[in-house]
Amino acid sequence: MSTAEPVVDQRPVRHGALHSLKKPVFWNIGGLFFFYFAIWQLVMTFLSLWLEEEAGMTSGNIGLVFSVIALVAFALQPPYGYIQDRLGFRKHLFAFVVVCGALMGPFFAFVFLPIVETNQVLGAVVAGAFLALVLNAGVSVVETFNERSSRANGFEYGHVRLFGSLAGATASLVGGFIWASNPDNIWWAATFSAVVLGALLLVMRTPKPGDAGYTALAADGGADATKDAVDRSAFRTLLKDRSFVGFMVLMFGTAALYDVFDQQFPIYFAEHATAVADPQVLFSRVVFVQILLEAAVMIAMPFLINRIGAKWGLVAFAGVLVIRVLGSAFIVNTEMLVLWRLLAAIEMPLMLVSVMKYITRMFDVKISASAYMIGFSMSKAAGVFIFSWLFGLSYDAIGFSASYIVMGVVVVTVTVIAMVLMRDDRGRPDPGKDDVEAAEVTR
Repeated sequence: MSTAEPVVDQRPVRHGALHSLKKPVFWNIGGLFFFYFAIWQLVMTFLSLWLEEEAGMTSGNIGLVFSVIALVAFALQPPYGYIQDRLGFRKHLFAFVVVCGALMGPFFAFVFLPIVETNQVLGAVVAGAFLALVLNAGVSVVETFNERSSRANGFEYGHVRLFGSLAGATASLVGGFIWASNPDNIWWAATFSAVVLGALLLVMRTPKPGDAGYTALAADGGADATKDAVDRSAFRTLLKDRSFVGFMVLMFGTAALYDVFDQQFPIYFAEHATAVADPQVLFSRVVFVQILLEAAVMIAMPFLINRIGAKWGLVAFAGVLVIRVLGSAFIVNTEMLVLWRLLAAIEMPLMLVSVMKYITRMFDVKISASAYMIGFSMSKAAGVFIFSWLFGLSYDAIGFSASYIVMGVVVVTVTVIAMVLMRDDRGRPDPGKDDVEAAEVTR
């Protein structure tokens, strides 16, 4: 008679999105996204208008503010990535971003205005450098920390990232009322959001060495997850990886042009949306709807990317961008212009979820923050810096429609090059997920 023990299926149980909703840490990370992107939306929506109307800055010096933001953020990406990878789940760099955000109100009330009254150029440089710490450089810290924390807790990054979209819609709506009461209160609202953000960061529990989720720092489930020191050879390997080179090319020519296309699209929209009395009011409402749709699409996007692969998710993002750009060039009635803008609700989730999944599946996740900041943020910043100027000149020389055709050709070209260089990620698991799920089964 056999005395063998019965076989027990020890494969980890897959949990769905509803299971994530039961975890307090899900709402904690969602809150981090919400209150950070509330700061982002408040600043980016009202900054130019405030600088012109309240600070009395010229258009050229306002442009200088944005140039300094981009340049400082570009310079900070490599050290920020290296530091965050060294820190792992420690919160020090995130906390620095929060402190800078909390100083938003005092900075604009007591520091910036006296400087700009003396010298607008100096004020533009100081403001740009300060805002870069919170926004264009700080966002990479927030995104990579929250992505790693999401992976460590066994749920999809895209599901918590939708809180950022909800924050964008909420801050746009609430910010309008704040602006109407007192434009200076925009900065104090940003400070309030940063204080709440800091409280949420303080109470958040992060994995410690030995916890199942700590394997999110390792290259795979079998690696030594307690070693979070970053090997310089990993950086050399990353930079020589053809998939990483292709990824950088794609971000340079698609993620950057996504921003460049949207920079002056409101002007183009107003020129052609002649069927309404106030095109700018219509456009603001379209953007509000687009952000809400973006949040809804973000819920389903991880399931789609898990099925088709992150590489093809990025190709799909580029494809939607081409449709928007060329569609805007050839079909310019009001209804279709609204449609082209609403398509952005698909683009952003495709890009964000695919970027994170491609980085963590294809490259050493011990340096995932560096891979994100160099491969995505720096490549995108370089593209924005170059293409903003070139297409700005192009709009004046040949008009928006012809420029959009050129832009579409650029997107198609870089996408084809990237498709050849980038390897397929299908079949590669999200690192650390099985360890977290297996640990939950044994509890």
